[in-house]
Parts: sequence; C-alpha cells; structure tokens
Amino acid sequence: MNYKHILVALELTEESKVLVDRAVYLAKLTNAEVSFIHIDGSHGEIYPEVVDLQTETNHPPFGEHTIEQIRSFESYSSFPIKHILLGTGDLADKLANTIENNNVDLLLCGHHNDFWSKIVSYSKHLVDASPVDILVVPI
Repeated sequence: MNYKHILVALELTEESKVLVDRAVYLAKLTNAEVSFIHIDGSHGEIYPEVVDLQTETNHPPFGEHTIEQIRSFESYSSFPIKHILLGTGDLADKLANTIENNNVDLLLCGHHNDFWSKIVSYSKHLVDASPVDILVVPI
C-alpha cells in the first residue's frame, strides 16, 4: 500500500518516540506526510473541537506544559510534521472526523505489553473505530 498521510496517536511519554521513528521511516518509504494527534482523556471532553497547533494561535484548554511536550516530539522528528492535533475526550470518538477532514490513510498507535493492557486493550478500541488501515506498534 502506498500511504499518503500517516496520523500518529501520541501519548505524552518518551515511549512515543518509537511511534515517531516508525512513522518517519514509513513516510520516507512511501513519500507520505506525517501528522500527530494527542487526545487527553483524563478530564473527559472539556473542549469538543480538535485544535491544530500548526495553524491555531489560541490553544484552549491546553496548558503550556502539554504544548511543550507535544512540540518536543515535533523537534525530535527528522521529518516535517503537517498537523499537530490536540483535543480532549476519547480518541476513538474523534477518529472518523479527524481522519476524513485531514485525508489520513494510515493510523499509527502504540500498544503496551503489560499486565493491564492484557486485561483492557485500548488499541482494540482504536482498531474497531478506525476507518483506515491501522498499524499497532508494541511499546
């Protein structure tokens, strides 16, 4: 498959660098664009919209620490990042519209191989909700 736009679902942890590396590798192979998405589900859906940090100057309801963390992934990447999308709520609920609005054809996400992930897999929830191909990378 020749992908054109890869969307990387990031957690704000160092482990997400594995996902950035994988996305950049695939993008170089397929001449695709890369975008990031981070949806903070810790406080529910405070803000219903998904904000693109590449075009928006106002970042509600995201604090500077969150902005700095997501920007650090952009700096880490050896590849230009088209969109940096931030939102609140549930990533799976935001996927269909975000993917359609941004012409994404591959979603890349991570999966932890720990005890809790064997009991409750968030990756399965994303797979069920994704309208495009999905690559789940073990972290």
